Amino acid sequence: MPNQTEQPVLLFSYGTLQDRAVQLSTFGRELKGRLDSLPGYKQNLVEITDPAVLAASGKSHHPIVQESGDLSDEIAGTVFEITAQELVAADEYEVADYKRVSVTLKSGISAWVYVRA
Repeated sequence: MPNQTEQPVLLFSYGTLQDRAVQLSTFGRELKGRLDSLPGYKQNLVEITDPAVLAASGKSHHPIVQESGDLSDEIAGTVFEITAQELVAADEYEVADYKRVSVTLKSGISAWVYVRA
């Protein structure tokens, strides 16, 4: 039974974690989120070879971001409120090319995001 007083965890997604099918296979539910953006980052693509991730997303290449140092670079995405348990599930979904870091979004809130490892 989830702890009702547990603080929600904020996760910023600019890629496949915004997809309903990926959310259902990773978290067992569809997430509700709000639009935000990540300043100072540039986006590229990374090839995905993990069979489970390929099956969940249906895509062989996923977006990946890295810090650019230029605040005019900006990545659009969605902030989701998830549980600590769901954050562990997101960690398991992401392949070794990604690492999770805490960032400040354009709105001023802090959230976790997956960036190039």
